[in-house]
Amino acid sequence: MSGFSCQRLSKTFFAHNAVVPALESIDFRVEARSFVCIVGPSGCGKSTLLRLIAGLLPPTSGCVCFDREASQDKPRTALVFQEHGLFPWMTVLDNVAFALVGQRQGRREGRRLAQAQLERVGLAGFAHSYPHQLSGGMRQRVGVARALLANPDILLMDEPFGSVDAQTRLVLQEELLNLWREQQKTVVYVTHDIAEAILLGDRVLVMSGRPGRILADIAVPLARPRMLTAVDSPEIKDIKWRIWNMLESEVRANLGTSSAPFS
Repeated sequence: MSGFSCQRLSKTFFAHNAVVPALESIDFRVEARSFVCIVGPSGCGKSTLLRLIAGLLPPTSGCVCFDREASQDKPRTALVFQEHGLFPWMTVLDNVAFALVGQRQGRREGRRLAQAQLERVGLAGFAHSYPHQLSGGMRQRVGVARALLANPDILLMDEPFGSVDAQTRLVLQEELLNLWREQQKTVVYVTHDIAEAILLGDRVLVMSGRPGRILADIAVPLARPRMLTAVDSPEIKDIKWRIWNMLESEVRANLGTSSAPFS
């Protein structure tokens, strides 16, 4: 497994004769096999940061420095989006097996490995279904299964459970933690949900601003394996309010509201 560091990482976009700074001087390190969450308001550059780490965007300045060279046998990173990104004309099995396109496995072996991965996420019985026949939570599990089958060193997740209901999200969070404990990937997980970031992460990076910056790097003092009820502990409530106090003014500015309480 591989860790990495972002060093003085900045990104500026140029659109319609305008300069749009998205990220400025981002510095942090992620250790191998750790689970790091990034939380922040809309527009602070969280998704842009993941795309820079994934190599989908070039930095304007600074760098993403990995602990070791990329392997020819597997990708360094895999990215899971909120939209899950499944191909509607492919079965669930073929969607997952698509992760191995360009690797050395033949089609039959790829489908066998994809079936095994579906079993790990509890979807073996839906291998020959199509995405439109699945619930939102099931489609997200297919997206996670595809990313894991690619066997990346680093799993990047961009609000993967943001589009599902609260009850389904709790189940998916627990399943993700079980998979992470089993496979020990390095995970960087972006979310708007402060409680989710605390529940899942070893650390929470708090981002804010335009351009986005790292405001704080907060360790989460929760033993593993995690219980969903742990977020009700006084220590965790204290972290939640610390993060909210950092972000409240910007969130309210985005909404166009004052700091007055709701009536």
